Amino acid sequence: MISYAESQRLLSAQARLLPAETIPLSKALGRVCAKSVVSNEALPAFDNSSMDGFAVRAADVKRASTLLPVAGTLSAGDRPRTLARGFACEIMTGAPLPSGADAVVPVEYTHRTGCGRDVVIEGRCAPGDFVRRAGSDFARGKRILEVGTAIGPRHMLALAALGATSVAVRRRPIIAVLATGKELVPPERRPKPGQIRDGSSSFLMAALEQNGCEARHFGIVRDDPKDFAHKMKKILAAKPDAVLTTGAVSMGKHDFVTAEVARLGAKLLYHKVAIRPGKPGLVARFHRGPIFFGLPGNPVSTVVGWRFFVRPYLQRCLGLPAEIPRRARLSARVEKPEGLRCFFKARREGDSVRVLRGQGSHMISTLLEADCWAVLPEARSGIRAGKEVEVYPL
Repeated sequence: MISYAESQRLLSAQARLLPAETIPLSKALGRVCAKSVVSNEALPAFDNSSMDGFAVRAADVKRASTLLPVAGTLSAGDRPRTLARGFACEIMTGAPLPSGADAVVPVEYTHRTGCGRDVVIEGRCAPGDFVRRAGSDFARGKRILEVGTAIGPRHMLALAALGATSVAVRRRPIIAVLATGKELVPPERRPKPGQIRDGSSSFLMAALEQNGCEARHFGIVRDDPKDFAHKMKKILAAKPDAVLTTGAVSMGKHDFVTAEVARLGAKLLYHKVAIRPGKPGLVARFHRGPIFFGLPGNPVSTVVGWRFFVRPYLQRCLGLPAEIPRRARLSARVEKPEGLRCFFKARREGDSVRVLRGQGSHMISTLLEADCWAVLPEARSGIRAGKEVEVYPL
């Protein structure tokens, strides 16, 4: 059995950066930037008005009340024009500033006169008032996206506004999911006596999709090494980047996964980590093939295996930065096994965190109550109230 820190070191050493591919911007949401993007143009592309009002030369507005003739109207989308000295131009928000004008007076500081032919400017103005200068948002050559950025709606806004139609991203990881256990039936089937529904596969498929992976479900195999080996050969032929299995990695009569992946040619990296839940976890690597995660069968152990082993590994493969936990103080003393790092379902309460009752690795209901994981260090068997611990989002 190895420590959690050692397991992370081994996994980090196995992470291989996924290749880049160029995709349309419309498909880029949630993908990870593989090549930095700089602006090829300025934004705004031209000086424009930030208010509805009147474009003027500031030098023409020298008194507290200035009368100027109105030389037309400019709306957003109109072609720019030239403003002669001593005139004003009615202008709408976003319209191009006329050549010769250097300021905009908001409409609320004006009133029309002379049957609308003239405008009275109340007060003075200065060059640049209510003008959005070309390049004031993005200058040409400004960096928009850094490598390793997970592309969100705000990034797509900037890219689209600057005319980007495609973006280089990391290829989506292809992940195979396989459940083991003769007790398992698909969620839509009514279990017979002694059977349970396979909820863990649904969790893994959803978690993988949510984290930008291409997930492929290969069903359920019974507690038969030959069936498992047959299914694994199909999985390996599909060339996934990783394989996730649930169950059959502990020390029972039907826990055959460790021996079978070794027989299929995988090199064992570790088996059993000093954690709870999820201690029997297994990781192996197939030569020139996928990494293999053998997750324990209990549902919360599967969830912990995903959250603290599979997900960090995939983030490294995508070039994403390592997650930095928050810290919070325990609201009450928590008992735990000495020597094991514990990942406990918890809830944030202001600046503190409360570990929930019902930490059994079979208890799904507590996951619905939780909003975070409280991570308790290996060193002690009990952690006092007020002690600061690491906290991860659920």
